[in-house]
Order: sequence, then C-alpha cells, then structure tokens
Amino acid sequence: MVDAGTLVSALRAAGEDTRLRVLALLGAGELSVKDITAILGQSQPRVSRHLKLLADAGLVERHAEGAWAYYRLADRPPGSDLVGWLLGALDPDDAANAADRERLAAIRAAQHAQATAFFAKVAGSWDQLRALHVPEAAVEAATLEILAGRQIDTLLDLGTGTGRMLELLAPLYRQGVGIDSSREMIAVARAKLAAAGIANAQVRLGDILDLEPGTRAADVVVLHQVLHYFDDPGRMLAAARNGLAAGGSVVVVDFAPHAHEFLRTEQAHRRLGLSESQMQGWASAARLSVAEIRHFPNPADPAGLTVSLWHLVDQKRSAS
Repeated sequence: MVDAGTLVSALRAAGEDTRLRVLALLGAGELSVKDITAILGQSQPRVSRHLKLLADAGLVERHAEGAWAYYRLADRPPGSDLVGWLLGALDPDDAANAADRERLAAIRAAQHAQATAFFAKVAGSWDQLRALHVPEAAVEAATLEILAGRQIDTLLDLGTGTGRMLELLAPLYRQGVGIDSSREMIAVARAKLAAAGIANAQVRLGDILDLEPGTRAADVVVLHQVLHYFDDPGRMLAAARNGLAAGGSVVVVDFAPHAHEFLRTEQAHRRLGLSESQMQGWASAARLSVAEIRHFPNPADPAGLTVSLWHLVDQKRSAS
C-alpha cells in the first residue's frame, strides 16, 4: 500500500504532458539526459527540471557518469508500482508517444552503428584468441544450466565488457547491473542491450574492485573472462563476494592454466590461466565454497585454450 502523501506527490509529478512522455520513454530502458533532450526537442535545463521532479517523487532514478547523467524508471516499490500503473493507463497509440518512440529508435540505431564500428576496430585482435578456445555457446549453455531455477532478483556482472552475459541471462533476473571501467565498452554494451530490447538491465562505468556505496547486494555475481586481467585475482574475487547477498553465488568463467605467452604481451593478460587449487584458495579466503567446476577444452585443437567454469557459493549456504 502507498500512503496518501506519496501518491499525491507522484501523481503531481507525473501529471504533466512532458513528464508522462519521459516516463513512457524510460519504459523502453535507461536513457541519458542528452538522449531525452534530443527526443523531446526541448532545452536541457527544462528537461533536467522535469527529470528532477520525477526523481524527487521516486518515479525515476538517476546515475551520474562523469559529466553525463542517466535515468531509468524506479525499480523498487512504491515508485515501481506507481510507474507501472501510470504506464499501463497510457494509450500505446498516442501520437506524441509514438513519435517519441520513432525518434528513440533512430537514436539507438545511430548509437548501435557507432558501437559496432568501435567493436569491429578492436575485435580483430581477438580473432587469434577465439580460435584457441572452445566456442562460447558451450560455456553459455552451461552457465544457463547452473543458474536455471534460481530466484534472481539482482544479478551483478563485473567487467561486463560488451554486456553479453547481461543479454544471455536477462530472462533469469529481475534486474541486471553491469559494471566496466571502459567507457567504450559501456557504450557497446548499452547499444547491444537496447538493440536486443532488454529493459531490465543497466550498465555503469566504474571500478569493479571498488563498488560504489549503495550498489545493491546481488543474488548472483558474474565474472566472465575477467580474473586473468588481475595480478591478484583473489582481490577481485573478494570484491565480488562483497557485492553478494546472503546465500548468493558467484559464477566465474576463465581460462585454465596455459602457456600462451602472447596473451600477456599482446592482450594485457596478467595471469596465464587459473588452476583449480588457486581458485580453491581464493574462494576460501573470500568465504566462498566451490560448488561445481566444469572444463571446456577445445576439441579441434588439443594445444588450444581450455575454458573453465566455476560455480562458487556463500559458505553459509553450502553449510546449510
């Protein structure tokens, strides 16, 4: 139930044409102030004022990335309930909202083209790596199998890169959050999620070793091809544990030990794979237990890379 004061405040904030249009736009996913301004055709100060009123009423949430600010619909009650009710009452064929959706589609198409160009520029250096290890399809299928049936309210993807794991696992979680330190990769991830129509995920620019205060504890934390970039993977695993809710689990995908030195010299890998004993030690230090390990060698090349998948769980959960 919502108290009368909260309801009146929310209705007052939403009860204006432009602000209703903003809510309808955010129903399609997270947007920057720049994007909203372009779609509405209004000045940035005016749009920012509308957004502040909606945020103060608890209907939208704001996240700053340097000089940029992003907004999304509230995802916790009572704000999420009120927004859901308001958007459900809107006429989907309303002319203004339909025009806004067309402009949003055009902006996302341009962003997707820009992200694709960046990805194409850097992806060539990954071809040699891809040829060495098992197709991702096998690893992705195993990840889905391990998490199937879980009640995942929040999933945290640390080092999200292109957002592939957020895209893959979207049907399993209520809210997904991806964090990466690369502004270019965040742009790629945003474009890919938007193109896939995934509105229950968001991506953030940030330090995955030092999560921002207020980051919601996650039921599942994913570290997909991340640990080998750290001199001390145990520190990264401890950071993942700190972002975990009680009873949660961590899914780690990375390479088994190998001798491909070019990955260190050419692709900035700090560790040439991770052994089972190393992972056991790091997991134990982070108060995690190894629930399952799966290995995926390259069937076409015995000398290629083996990908390993570790399912780590809260030690309290494993003891119960």
